[in-house]
Amino acid sequence: MSLPGFSLTLIALLAGGFIALQAPINAEAAARLGHPLTAATMSFCVGTVALIVLTALFARNDTHLEAFKSMPLYMLLGGGLLGAVYVTVNLMLAPRIGVAAVMALGIAGQLFTALLVDRLGLFALMERGLTFGRVSGALLVLVGALMVRSL
Repeated sequence: MSLPGFSLTLIALLAGGFIALQAPINAEAAARLGHPLTAATMSFCVGTVALIVLTALFARNDTHLEAFKSMPLYMLLGGGLLGAVYVTVNLMLAPRIGVAAVMALGIAGQLFTALLVDRLGLFALMERGLTFGRVSGALLVLVGALMVRSL
């Protein structure tokens, strides 16, 4: 693996670790604040402010605000709503079934959904078939996730 490829791999692993930290941090915030939705709202507000600052610093000249007018509704709302559900479910489940189980089951769910998106070529992506290897790999991830949850 080349040095840039190795660096990208490490960044992806680090970002995955951040997701594993986010659930218990938000779960503790929910316990202190009294409700999971309050903690999820706090999380999204902090993230929104961070993204506004980063956009202002690094993407201000490259952003095409007029594109908002022609974007389909699923693009305008989908990512944010799906993210809100993901964060809220994670912070609610982490204290109940453990962070490792939440992460493992979430990855399995992501992988099966990704296979469906690939197979159907959704969202203007190239269509990719369901091969024995891809489906078997996803099933192994699911079995591993269930083991993390149950054993």
